[in-house]
Amino acid sequence: MIGIVDYGMGNLHSVSKALERLNYEYFISENQDELKTADALILPGVGSFKDAMEILQEQKLDVFLKEWAASGKPLLGICLGMQLLFEESEENGETKGLSLLKGQVRRFKGITETGEKYKVPHMGWNRLKFHQNHVLLENVEQGHVYFVHSYVVQDMEEASLLASSEYDGVVPAVVGKDNVLGTQFHPEKSSYVGMKLLENFASIVTKQKEAKVHE
Repeated sequence: MIGIVDYGMGNLHSVSKALERLNYEYFISENQDELKTADALILPGVGSFKDAMEILQEQKLDVFLKEWAASGKPLLGICLGMQLLFEESEENGETKGLSLLKGQVRRFKGITETGEKYKVPHMGWNRLKFHQNHVLLENVEQGHVYFVHSYVVQDMEEASLLASSEYDGVVPAVVGKDNVLGTQFHPEKSSYVGMKLLENFASIVTKQKEAKVHE
């Protein structure tokens, strides 16, 4: 069972519908006692990093998510949810994140080093480039996925970069360290490529449950 964390800033409908299409059981909750019963969590997110962290802190979900990550259970952040996994963001002033992964979130500059302007937010379909072998990327094509974001993760650990895309430089697209995973793009809106990635995340959960049964 996958728990989708509801803190008022997530794209809950599209994520839940994607899990339904995969025939995977899920529930949506902001209640920590309920979320503790899940086998894995998805942290979605749309909006401001600062606002999101303030809500998580008010509801003490920030502490809960750190404890969850420390327990070894799978956690997948999507879009803003992925950015929240990192150390800090400059959006609306410097704001500390969950610090589950090393790196900072910075705004696209909107202008290249040669003076050419480009659109911010980064919105549309961009191709993935894989950097690591990971169960999350098994049998996933290096195809196009759907991005909508004005801020990008920088200065992250190379070992945690699973896949990237290009938009005025390298855009971390899939990240992961141990049980903490994230996608900058929206897998639930990224056709067969994104659906396969979500299916792989569900398979991680299933394998962990099966392993516990045989312990």
